[in-house]
Amino acid sequence: MSIVEIDGARLDIESAGAGPDLVLLHSLLSDRSAFDQVRETLAGSFRLHLVNLPGYGNSSPTGATLDAYADRLAAGFSALKLGTGTTVLGNGFGGFVALALAIRHGVKFGPLVIADSLATFPESAKAPFRIMAAKVRAEGMSSVLDAAIRRMFPETFIATHPAIVAERKDALAKADPACFAQACLALADVDFRASLAKIRNRTLVMAGALDQTTPASLARELASAIPGAKFEEIPGCGHCPQIEKPAEFIAALRGFLR
Repeated sequence: MSIVEIDGARLDIESAGAGPDLVLLHSLLSDRSAFDQVRETLAGSFRLHLVNLPGYGNSSPTGATLDAYADRLAAGFSALKLGTGTTVLGNGFGGFVALALAIRHGVKFGPLVIADSLATFPESAKAPFRIMAAKVRAEGMSSVLDAAIRRMFPETFIATHPAIVAERKDALAKADPACFAQACLALADVDFRASLAKIRNRTLVMAGALDQTTPASLARELASAIPGAKFEEIPGCGHCPQIEKPAEFIAALRGFLR
């Protein structure tokens, strides 16, 4: 584990493996342990950098915008001496951070992989983020764990994988409540549509066919707005392909980078 100090703030990054650099950014509903099922396999081909985003693990909270997350991460790239060949992969909230990073600091890295993220949310999908933010501020992280799990996974996966569900709840319960609430509101406000054409990183957008949080149809629209981006849908999968369909997730990543 490496704690990178950036202007007095901490960024908690764990590195493993050997090969081309690959940065992994987790969703709002987890920490970097969300990549545990694919970590060992990927570490055989890549030098992984698993980031705990601000408010998770030992990373300090940051500002309330996705731009602030992206700027903190870009400073971490410089501290770790990550080069322009580095691949950045973000799932869920991590994907939104990766999009902000590509828009603001895209020249600092290479390929971009977005897993289950969007350019913006429809109005009807913004209210749940505001509700979660209010509940966490009033009652703490425990008040949103069940709702968060249902945003992460399809009901059939929840019913058949109780150990994974318990593990994910435990990980999310440790998140900083104030930072989580700020991130929820940032997602409710995000709208990258006017900036996506600026992205010059070679891009893959993947989405689970069963994802109700960031639907595949809207993820496809994201891909169509990024110049030259490819889109891949993962059948029978919800919001977290690296957990639900790890083999398919790895195949999609490797196929794109190859």
